[in-house]
Amino acid sequence: MPRIFSGIQPSGELHIGNWLGAVQNWVNLQRSYETLICVVDLHAITAKYEAESLAQRTREMATSLLAAGIDPDQAILFVQSHVPEHSELQWLLNTVTPLGELERMTQFKDKAQRFESVPAGLLNYPVLMAADVLLYRADLVPVGEDQIQHLELTREIARKWNAQFGRGETFFPEPQPILTEAKRITGLDGQAKMSKSLGNTIGLLDTPEEIWQKLRPAKTDPARVTRLDPGTPEICNIYHLHQYFSSPETVALVAENCRGAKWGCLDCKRVLADNIIATLKPIRERALGLQEQPERVDEILGDGASTARRMAGETMREVRDRMGFLMAAPPALSSRVQRGLES
Repeated sequence: MPRIFSGIQPSGELHIGNWLGAVQNWVNLQRSYETLICVVDLHAITAKYEAESLAQRTREMATSLLAAGIDPDQAILFVQSHVPEHSELQWLLNTVTPLGELERMTQFKDKAQRFESVPAGLLNYPVLMAADVLLYRADLVPVGEDQIQHLELTREIARKWNAQFGRGETFFPEPQPILTEAKRITGLDGQAKMSKSLGNTIGLLDTPEEIWQKLRPAKTDPARVTRLDPGTPEICNIYHLHQYFSSPETVALVAENCRGAKWGCLDCKRVLADNIIATLKPIRERALGLQEQPERVDEILGDGASTARRMAGETMREVRDRMGFLMAAPPALSSRVQRGLES
């Protein structure tokens, strides 16, 4: 069975952009592929973060993933830092990764502008991403369009390592992308990609009242100054969100009522809110149940990490051997213990 790896940073609870753009796809893929889903807390510390809340946000993300349909009987769900081999392989892959390739990464150039002093971890972020994928020798990686460049670098790193240490074999496969249908979800501001840091999201576990309060001021067609003005649904982000949460009949009605000025924008948003609330209700109920059993979430993450460590250990034993390291021998018994056993 082909193997899939994907990861998500521990930003706390999922929002609908995460869910539409990635998690729904993971839930479907886990039925047909050997699937590893990782909460990538090592990636999260490449930017400024609150250490006091990292563990809580990591558990909240795992809870949201489970509530959204990630099934521990079908997928391996674990936390990145619980498998030390991720960091080890990153360091080894650094030795075959061209500096120029890292410096030309679009996300690095964009994020580096926010720092007065750019941390090395930001530059090496794509190498850790490559290690995440190659550690499990994954065949496929579900990604959004903004991660395609990083995955191309992962394939280049795999080629360079194989050429230097593969002993004539393709030890690390060159993983291919699986793009989701909802490639880029625009936030409620109608401009930027949906992001918790920008405050333009709807949380997957938000209450009905929270969902409505966030949707009410959301940006719509700027040409609609009053409800009597006809609109153009194709340029309205609320209309696009309807396509993910409303029936085809409702989507058609929204377009008709927008063009004919039969509905005001609040009318359109109210229908969308009701449909989002109905769609997310079972997820929220499952999450509330899991929040009352944090030990169950920790148990699932522990089981996932145990399985992931076994897989990672097999890869790293081969990697260390091929790269020429002196293999560690089993710890010997002390002479005192040995003499005691002999007597």
